[in-house]
Amino acid sequence: VQLQASGGGLVQAGGSLRLSCAASGAIFSSYALGWFRQLPGKEREFVGGINGRGGRTYNEDSVKGRFTISRDNSKNTVYLHMNSLKPEDTAIYYCAAARITSVFYSIGELETDYDYWGQGTLVTVSS
Repeated sequence: VQLQASGGGLVQAGGSLRLSCAASGAIFSSYALGWFRQLPGKEREFVGGINGRGGRTYNEDSVKGRFTISRDNSKNTVYLHMNSLKPEDTAIYYCAAARITSVFYSIGELETDYDYWGQGTLVTVSS
């Protein structure tokens, strides 16, 4: 599975951005997709994820209802909609894919839960 993230850029605090992650090389609906981010000087952290049926989970501590994940299986693309951006959201954002192995699959929140990674896209939020 190849993942290509895009949509990062510079935005003012309070603004919005939509990140995209296009996948190729696999049956897209068979994979859960996750978004992670790495803040300057910090370890990569889970932002949110979505399974093949559209079920979602988020890192509420960091995104608190400001971010939404969606997927379009017809376009093999997952999106991260980011609203009310804050300077502390400045980070490199990564998308990742995990093979769904069971009907009871739970969206992973650890890096090790994911098998494939995109290259990252930089989001900078100015104050």
